[in-house]
Amino acid sequence: MTWEEYFIVLGSCIVTMLACRVLPLFLLKGRSLPDAVERALGFIPSAAFAALVANDLLSPGMFASGVWPAAMPLVASAVVVVVAWRTKSLLGCAVAGVVSYALLTLI
Repeated sequence: MTWEEYFIVLGSCIVTMLACRVLPLFLLKGRSLPDAVERALGFIPSAAFAALVANDLLSPGMFASGVWPAAMPLVASAVVVVVAWRTKSLLGCAVAGVVSYALLTLI
């Protein structure tokens, strides 16, 4: 790839990124969205976080090193789910996840 091609690709990426991020701000400025759209947009952070977590927890070769190494993150995530359900605390979830995973590695 030549420098000219590189800068064409880079410029195209910049223009596309700005168009996708800035244009909606200008087009929707001062307007309110329908309730259904606002409700749907509210699910984006949760869905993105779930995709990131699922990507780390479940992989095609997760059982290649054995059942227990593959099950440890799943058990730790189950502990986090229980802590989240009971306490609704982000800090509690983080501490429970780290501590449970550390303890599971000792077994």
